[in-house]
Amino acid sequence: MRTVASEFISLDGVVQAPGEPEEDADGDFAHGGWSLPYVDPEVVGGAFEGALAKADVLLCGERTWQAMATLWPERAGEIFADRMNTVGTYLVSGTLDESDLPWDNMRLIRAGEVMERIEDLRATPGGDLLIAGSPRLVRSLLAEGMLDELMLIRMPVLLGGGMSIFPPDGVRRPFQLVSTVTAKTGAEVCVYRAVAQE
Repeated sequence: MRTVASEFISLDGVVQAPGEPEEDADGDFAHGGWSLPYVDPEVVGGAFEGALAKADVLLCGERTWQAMATLWPERAGEIFADRMNTVGTYLVSGTLDESDLPWDNMRLIRAGEVMERIEDLRATPGGDLLIAGSPRLVRSLLAEGMLDELMLIRMPVLLGGGMSIFPPDGVRRPFQLVSTVTAKTGAEVCVYRAVAQE
């Protein structure tokens, strides 16, 4: 399996709380929901639907899962929501246990076992292992060289600060631009593939 991350990202590299005003105010972040004016169903929605169609497994952190869990179960009957509700999902958490998981197709990965379990999944034949949001998890995977592809949905806005997915460790990590599509809203869907370093 390939590990693929999909992130809404501002021009200054912020990924925090793109979807809802109250999503994540850590660090006094005051711009929750900032991506909404730039999301369009054709380009942005189509890109995520395409990524989801290639995924055999979803992987998410606890905060992202909590946001998804309030949305998708109530939207049965929509193609996108039905896929979200049926694809196998792994939740990374240091506080929850198996009894807290509401879906039959969901499995728990304990915080201390993340890299080992993801290595096992990557060694398994199948489609993609898709991470949507979950910036702390994506940052850890980038730091460990365990992310094969990045789909950055870049929005034409500066936020002046907030959470990033990029490890601040000074390590060079080359990626190749595979494709880019621009929406009428100014959003750009850019797909990057990791390049093996010699």
